[in-house]
Amino acid sequence: MLWITDTITIADWELSESFSRASGPGGQNVNKVSTAVDLRFEAERSPHLTDAVKARLKRLAGRRWTDSGAIVIRAEESRSQAQNRELARERLVELIRKALVAPKRRIATKPTLGSQRRRLQAKAERSAVKALRGKVDDD
Repeated sequence: MLWITDTITIADWELSESFSRASGPGGQNVNKVSTAVDLRFEAERSPHLTDAVKARLKRLAGRRWTDSGAIVIRAEESRSQAQNRELARERLVELIRKALVAPKRRIATKPTLGSQRRRLQAKAERSAVKALRGKVDDD
C-alpha cells in the first residue's frame, strides 16, 4: 500500500518493480548487483484516480507514460537497491500529488489604454530609427 494523501492510496496490485544493473560508476558492484529499479504504476486502470487526474498525470509524466497507460519510473542513483526503491516510490507520490492539483483557469484581460499607447509609441520610435538607416542623398 502506497499512501498519496489521506483519501488516496495505491494498492499493491497497481505497482510492479523490476530490477536491473545500474549504469555509471560503482566498480565491481555494478557488474554483480542489480540495484536499478523500474517502478511501473498502472495509472490508467487505477480506480482511485479520477479521469481529470489521469489526464493531468499523463501530461506530467511525458515520455514515462506508456502506450498501455502505465507510468514507468527508473531510479538508479544509489548503490543500494532498497534506497532506489524508496526513491522511485517518492518520485511517483510526488508526480501524483502534482497531478491532483487542478490548475487555475486563466481569466482573459484587456491591455490597459496606457500600455497600448506606450507600445505604439515604442513602435513609432523604432520605425523612425530604422527609417534613418537608408542611403544618404548627395543633396
